[in-house]
Amino acid sequence: MNLFGPSQRQIEAAVAATLEKRSSLENPSVSLSDPAAWKAIFGSWQSASQVEVTPDKAMGVTAFWAGVCFLAGSIASIPIYLYDQTESGQQRADNNPLYPLLNEAPNDHTSAFTWRMWAMVNLLQNGRCYSLIERAKSGKVLNIYPLQYTGMTVERVQGRLRYRYRDGGIAEIIYEPSSIIDLVWMPKADGLGHYNPIETMRNSLGASIAMDDYAAKFFANGGIPPLQLVGPLSSPDAITRAAVDMVAAIKAAKKDQRPILPMPTMHELKPIGLDPEKGQMIEARRFQVEEMARLLGLPPVFLQDLTHGTFTNTEQQDLHLTKHALRQWFRRWEDELNLKLIARRGRKTRIRFDEDEIMRGDFLSRMEGYARGVQNALVTPDDARVAMGWPRKGGVADALYIQGATVPLGSQPMTPPSGAMPAADMTGDGTLGEADE
Repeated sequence: MNLFGPSQRQIEAAVAATLEKRSSLENPSVSLSDPAAWKAIFGSWQSASQVEVTPDKAMGVTAFWAGVCFLAGSIASIPIYLYDQTESGQQRADNNPLYPLLNEAPNDHTSAFTWRMWAMVNLLQNGRCYSLIERAKSGKVLNIYPLQYTGMTVERVQGRLRYRYRDGGIAEIIYEPSSIIDLVWMPKADGLGHYNPIETMRNSLGASIAMDDYAAKFFANGGIPPLQLVGPLSSPDAITRAAVDMVAAIKAAKKDQRPILPMPTMHELKPIGLDPEKGQMIEARRFQVEEMARLLGLPPVFLQDLTHGTFTNTEQQDLHLTKHALRQWFRRWEDELNLKLIARRGRKTRIRFDEDEIMRGDFLSRMEGYARGVQNALVTPDDARVAMGWPRKGGVADALYIQGATVPLGSQPMTPPSGAMPAADMTGDGTLGEADE
């Protein structure tokens, strides 16, 4: 029995209990045994290839960079329009106060393109992004501000969702869901968490980073694979000195561009492991491009991989991009913006991406499409001019037209065309038949 205080075992038990109840450095409700807490602190994940995978390192993978830039730039460049539901159908509402926020600048120091591209990069790197909605007392939306992903905690209190945000040591602020634009790539079953793509796909990304590192070191070494020095070496110190001398000799030969390397008598250099060709390095790196395409849900051709591309299947991949890859992102943005920026009750205004913008073809194809639309009373000439970015003409250009030659069967004109042979002239020689005499 210890009469002078707690025993060593009691101290260790108390410390262990404290650590187990302790949170991450930010959140007292999360245990330090939770791996996600450590990831939030150190910002990295270890892959099976023993390569540390972080968002910055993932962006160093050329295929991942290309896919993120393509998706983020595509979503940022498509116009967002507001439509009012009227008795005659949907009408563009360019005078709505939300229009300049979504298409020009969401706040005083950020352009709409930069904000949307920032949001998409966060979505593709972290699986989620947050923006703060600033409203006047009347409820009018004044500004939209991006928020740091690492400073936000999403939680449910008494059945209601709320957002707890800490920005650079400032006291925590609690936000209601109506104040936060919360874009999620892949939500988890609890409705709070989300899947982090870099964390989930860290092995594939780690393999790509490892191959990039290996290739860089291989060519930095003059294209020479790891070598083994074989010869009559008598002691470990002699082996070490010989290896150091050989490394220096190889570097000197590379610097002086000498193709021949002198070797001591009875010594030989032998490669260790597989060279890149036998290890199928080129094939493996090409496969990693396909892996990144799967991760981002993009056809490989949009990661600049034309290995299997032909004229026909490249065109089909372009259709796949619009129908399956981009449309889901449009819908994700539209639903969240409509939910948070427009009141649900009696909603008569909708926010929509202009999907036709990404389907714009070459000039000749567009002209033919607009001409068919005008000739079949689908659009007015002014509608076509606006779609081309030209001003309206008004007057007769604001009317619908249709070809007059298309009529119901049986009601077509019966008058013979000018210069045609009379119907009674059946002889073919210009004289009248007996019935006409």
